[in-house]
Amino acid sequence: MATEVKKEIQLEIAHVLFIDIVGYSKLSVKDQHAAVEQLNQFVRASEQFRGADTAGRLLKVATGDGMALVFYTSPEAPAQCAVDVNERANVAGAGINLAQRVMDCGDAGHILLSKHVAEDLEEYERWRPLLHDLGSCEVKHDVRVSVVNLYNDQFGNATLPRKFERVRKRRTRLRWAAVTAVLLAVAVIVAGIAMFSGYQIRSILAAPEKSIAVLPFENLSDEKQNAYFADGVQDEILTDLAKIADLKVISRTSVMQYKSDLSRNLREIAEQLGVAHVLEGSVQRIAGRVRVTAQLIDARTDAHLWAEHYDRPLNDVFAIQSEVAQAIADQLHAKLSPEEKAGINDRPTSDLVAYDLYVRAEALRADTSFSSRLKENLLQATQLLEQAIARDPTFFLAYCRLAEAHDLIYFFGSDHTPARLALAHAAIEAALRLRPDSGEAHLALAEHLYRGYRDCERALAELTLARRALPNNPLVFELTGFINRRQGRWEESTNDLKRALELDPRNLFLFQQLSFTYELQRRYRDLATVLDQALKLVPSDPETRVARASIDLAERADPKPVHTTIEAVVAENPAAATTLAERWFYVALCERDERSLSLSLAAVPPEGISSGSIWLPRAYFEAVAAHRRGDAAAARTAFTVARAEVEKTMRDQPDYAQGLIALGLIDAGLGRKDDALREGTRAVALVPIANDAIDGADLIVNLAIIYAWTGEKDLALKQLAEAAQVPSTVNYGSKKLSLRSRRRINRDSS
Repeated sequence: MATEVKKEIQLEIAHVLFIDIVGYSKLSVKDQHAAVEQLNQFVRASEQFRGADTAGRLLKVATGDGMALVFYTSPEAPAQCAVDVNERANVAGAGINLAQRVMDCGDAGHILLSKHVAEDLEEYERWRPLLHDLGSCEVKHDVRVSVVNLYNDQFGNATLPRKFERVRKRRTRLRWAAVTAVLLAVAVIVAGIAMFSGYQIRSILAAPEKSIAVLPFENLSDEKQNAYFADGVQDEILTDLAKIADLKVISRTSVMQYKSDLSRNLREIAEQLGVAHVLEGSVQRIAGRVRVTAQLIDARTDAHLWAEHYDRPLNDVFAIQSEVAQAIADQLHAKLSPEEKAGINDRPTSDLVAYDLYVRAEALRADTSFSSRLKENLLQATQLLEQAIARDPTFFLAYCRLAEAHDLIYFFGSDHTPARLALAHAAIEAALRLRPDSGEAHLALAEHLYRGYRDCERALAELTLARRALPNNPLVFELTGFINRRQGRWEESTNDLKRALELDPRNLFLFQQLSFTYELQRRYRDLATVLDQALKLVPSDPETRVARASIDLAERADPKPVHTTIEAVVAENPAAATTLAERWFYVALCERDERSLSLSLAAVPPEGISSGSIWLPRAYFEAVAAHRRGDAAAARTAFTVARAEVEKTMRDQPDYAQGLIALGLIDAGLGRKDDALREGTRAVALVPIANDAIDGADLIVNLAIIYAWTGEKDLALKQLAEAAQVPSTVNYGSKKLSLRSRRRINRDSS
């Protein structure tokens, strides 16, 4: 026993997480118990808690109004020894006490460190800019501790803590968190060193040990068109590894952003992606041979864990990819099921030309933004995929991607016809004939059921099956989030999208979709935070810049910031005007700005705008602009042209709600009141909010516009009141600036 006790008190590094419920003492006893229980549920649901608890490297200590969780890791890497938590009787010693004292110096959101820990962290270059010395603070029992504030513009609290405010007699206004104050302390148990951190930032939290990013491989071929071939080698290795449930593998969209000839800072890349390891390599294709080099690196230490060089006949490239994936799995000590082992050895096709066509189509799909280029890019992708299938009729993955492309064209309304849906269905049927039980088949079928038929329940069932075989595929969580959002499960949807972002942390589209969720719920602070994060990834992105500036319009009915931003973006990049045309047109209507209305109309593409699931032809916008100018004849002519175009999409689908609402808007503009009201009310009846929280609410908003345009103001206000009670595009700005002479197009891309 003495030997055991002696071993137990050896010096060890630990992270101590303190969580304190703000306003706890003011609650009733019953509410105190409820608050603590809810806090416990939140903490136990976190990935960090579950992982450390499963590994036996976690201790929980109750603190009355919260808790302290002790994780046995260093600031840079987890501790390696395993110790029985039940034997740690002396853990609540000086280290915990001093950690508690440091926490007492801070307010909600502060991340405070002891001076000692800050000095240790200054040895690491990435930490130095985050450290801000506050001086000393007097805490319990007249003890003084020297404290350093840890923050940047993404996390922490830059304001001066109240205790230091009183000492320095400064008048700094503090911004308070409403629910909890979270402080994470890194303490040396017994020695009494504490460090605090309270925000989930990848550069600080330790990445999972079995995590990896497969970076783009360098193309060393003389013929630069072989760059697609190099991308295909890297992507196939990534795809193989992503099938392994025991690994965390970052998605293609995020890693492809590091495709550059410039030297890479692997540690920085790993921190940005939240992984411990990176794989990089090169590909050289010469005549009938291929040379592939690959090396696995522990980004935390820059240690080279494995490297290999392959020089083989070109038709052996898929075997090389499988061997690399297997070697990486072995190096990371990943546990593979028999199905996962078999999946790694699957060859996508035996035809390298077909594979090259497939990789080119994948690049087009990945580069497609949900804006004016959507249909153009997707149609090009379908052509490439059809050529690939013509060369290899058993090319399973090509059928899956072909079905997805057709489904997206159909879903977003640019070709919402039975013929387009039939093309998607044919591709799905071919994929299911080839590999009916594969994860990719379940995922493709789920997307087809959702985007083609809005069959959410069957789609969710297929996604459940897909998740088992594709544990690292962010599209599984993305689609689940979209479906939950349409079914009105907003929190579940938010969590799903955040999970997708964990696997694809630099995917701008996912940030935009998360922001759309917050926008519909009128959660403007959360909306601003997500858009700010997106702008850190792509500071020049036109849509994100304009969306961020639009918050003032929605929240305070102030169009000036977004007006200024649009003008600046278009001046910098005239090609962005087409992407921004829909929002620019809306802002111009709100401001009654004839010049901006003309400029935005000129930016509307010839095929019109498809945003969300509603498509409106260019002639519709011409009609609205003419109506604003007071040119009734021009408005009538343009509305008539628009009606003829929309009618084409309605010929074989008379119950197409989005087409009906478009006809209702046009007929209202033409003065055909009875037709407009019949079409609008029919559309709302076909897609009630109970069945589709996104489109149902949007159809109600458009019915309000129809009522307003046909003189039924009371009915218009009733529809607006209904939409205002649920997540929708109705906000303070839209209500104040009126719906009478504008069309607000839904920006949903899910």
